[in-house]
Amino acid sequence: MEVTGTLARYVIDSRYADIPDEVKHEAARSFLNWVGCAVGAARHETVERALAALAPFSGPAQATVLGRGDRLDIMQAALMNGITSHTFDFDDTHLKTVIHPSGPVASAILALAERQPVKGEDFLHAFILGVEVECRIGNAVYPNHYDVGWHITGTAGVFGAAAAAGKLLGLDEQQMIWALGIAATQASGLREMFGTMCKPFHPGNAARNGLLAALLAQKDFTSSNQGIEARRGFANVLSTRFEPKEITENLGKTFEIRINTYKPFACGIVIHPAIDGCIQLRNEHNLKADDVESVTLRAHPLVLELTGKKTPQVGLEAKFSVYHSSAVAIIYGAAGESEYGDAVVRDPAVIALRDRVTATVDRSVHEDQVHVTIRLKNGKTLEKFVEHAIGSIARPMSDADLETKFRGLAKGILSTAETERLLRLCWDIAKLKDAAEVARAAVPASAG
Repeated sequence: MEVTGTLARYVIDSRYADIPDEVKHEAARSFLNWVGCAVGAARHETVERALAALAPFSGPAQATVLGRGDRLDIMQAALMNGITSHTFDFDDTHLKTVIHPSGPVASAILALAERQPVKGEDFLHAFILGVEVECRIGNAVYPNHYDVGWHITGTAGVFGAAAAAGKLLGLDEQQMIWALGIAATQASGLREMFGTMCKPFHPGNAARNGLLAALLAQKDFTSSNQGIEARRGFANVLSTRFEPKEITENLGKTFEIRINTYKPFACGIVIHPAIDGCIQLRNEHNLKADDVESVTLRAHPLVLELTGKKTPQVGLEAKFSVYHSSAVAIIYGAAGESEYGDAVVRDPAVIALRDRVTATVDRSVHEDQVHVTIRLKNGKTLEKFVEHAIGSIARPMSDADLETKFRGLAKGILSTAETERLLRLCWDIAKLKDAAEVARAAVPASAG
């Protein structure tokens, strides 16, 4: 089956007018959420260290690092905005594959939009196509590809960035095939890196490499014409499962972005049911940490596989600790970025409750479910079964929820007026004459 060529033709031939309105709206939601996450992490230690390493070697000041005054060449800006948008682990999630789709795609094309004029509707169209490409490729190899240890946001994300950038660059069919092939040979990212600064590096690297793939293809830099499906291509080398039809069927008729989801909690998605359940019990029974004798979780196997860090030492590790997350959910009734600060991770009260949390695997429990049992010191037992966590497809975040999240992320980075202007530009991205207006609006006046 011709996969790479079919995908390339679809991207080249797709017209914005043929995209359903609800898909465009979901894309705007995804983009707004991505901008908020990128701005919110602009001053994080991860970002500071990456900039300190890369800025001295950057080329012309072509594109913005969102939430900061720094300007880098478009390749480095794509890398940096991909890093910032995933640093909090608060960005969107395609639950079928656990891909974080916006980071690689938006980071690549917003940088490109600062280099060449891009109308808002063209930007949003390219964004939708990029998300479609990466998620369909993810569908074709998940879960085997992920289970063996590949970080699918990094590996599949590079294809989305290449396709979206290639669409804006006006690549022809052969060039788009080459772009996807060049992306294929750069696909990388290891799950071993979860809990370190390398995890947010993965979507940044995917954005930069995808943009590079499109720029090389624009100059007729060649690759295999079957970079995805060949016997030694991406899918067959990096996965023991490959279903080509997941990529090629119903192209232009179904859209993966329709099932994109957004995080209410700033941590690994598989912990969200546990947080949700603990917060519900806390609020229903007015619980205090001192009331709790023990917390027992029965969860999907991925919870312990991905988030089984029992004694995290820093915030990045705590985002992969179901124990820390359950503790802060009970103590604070929240699991936003502040609850994953280094000081909170080392707080004796948090540690004491964290040590009273246990988690066991229950293979009958789905990924967005959990059984929570809290035993109180007075002998009473409280139980909660979370069938679908908040933020899931069954319990999605509303537009108003996303705006509240955006404002919270931007607080301390942008002024209230700057935040509201940026928020409106994100919603109105398709109406803008120049998509780069969003990047310019994401620079705080204080940075000047």
